[in-house]
Amino acid sequence: MTTHRPNFQRAYSPEHKAQRAADLMEAARALAGRDGVRGVTLTAIAQHAGVHVSAVRRYYDSRDEILLNLTQEGYEDWSRAVTARLAGRSGLTSVELARTLSDTLIERPLLCDLLTHATLSLEREVSYERVRAFKRAAGEAVSAITDAVTAASTLDRRRAQEVVVAAICLTSPLWQAGHPADNLTRLYREEPSLAHIGVDFEPTLIRLLTVVIDGLILDQDAAKTTDLPA
Repeated sequence: MTTHRPNFQRAYSPEHKAQRAADLMEAARALAGRDGVRGVTLTAIAQHAGVHVSAVRRYYDSRDEILLNLTQEGYEDWSRAVTARLAGRSGLTSVELARTLSDTLIERPLLCDLLTHATLSLEREVSYERVRAFKRAAGEAVSAITDAVTAASTLDRRRAQEVVVAAICLTSPLWQAGHPADNLTRLYREEPSLAHIGVDFEPTLIRLLTVVIDGLILDQDAAKTTDLPA
């Protein structure tokens, strides 16, 4: 089996240890991008990075911690992308806003895949300290995106945050449905009558997110004309 570092040597210096930890993260990133998050194992990560599986635990407690680290990186990267794309813009329509959020997620397929696993398993299988750090980082990323959406649209901050949360919640199942396993792809091909069960990820995400934004705009406008709290 080919690995990146066939002549393994133990890392002793802080620099070498940092590089080894980065190599393991990069190995997980490459495997998840190629095989999907579900197929990534600790053994595969170690082999891809050219280390013995027992050595991985010198840097990370588990495969779940490595993947949760990738999820955190994904949130932070998405936040920077949305903030940059919305900088200086104002009065965006619901379609424009939906496309901006959707496009920046679609450009990050690994994050789209990780979003499902983070909630279902990764957050549940790491230490309290690690999940606390992750939640703080993800919350800061969502807050930055919310600020950018508020400035670029007509939505108030509460409803802007609901849009961001909706984008995350919609992406998770739609990504999985839009990227079926090989046996489902074969089923849809051989029995076209069942193909309606499949989802075309990109247009579906944009359409549903646009509907959510339209609904929140209507809700906000209605609140302004009544005694209901905005």
